[in-house]
Amino acid sequence: MKHKDANLKRVIVDFKKLTPEILALLVDKYPDGYDDDHIISFRNANNEIVEAVEVTTEDTKYLVKVSTKLEVTMENYDEDDYEDFDNDDPDAVQDPDLAGDDDDLDDMD
Repeated sequence: MKHKDANLKRVIVDFKKLTPEILALLVDKYPDGYDDDHIISFRNANNEIVEAVEVTTEDTKYLVKVSTKLEVTMENYDEDDYEDFDNDDPDAVQDPDLAGDDDDLDDMD
């Protein structure tokens, strides 16, 4: 018997490529955060062990690499932060080390 997700496109997503859409899916699926039971480990093309959490859309299975940045971003998620961005904009989700202090961002302009 085939799994219903056997024909889904599989995409590995690093924090740098995280979009508002994928972040929203993660927060929706793991509202209290993810734990060790949710983490999938696999080897990538370079034979490196990768740990990720999974979210699925109608046509794609996303494996989002776990990191401290991902955890902090999920904890601080507010969909209003992304209303000015497209759902597929990888520049919308900012590094949590930078996003917390607006004064520092003004100095970068």
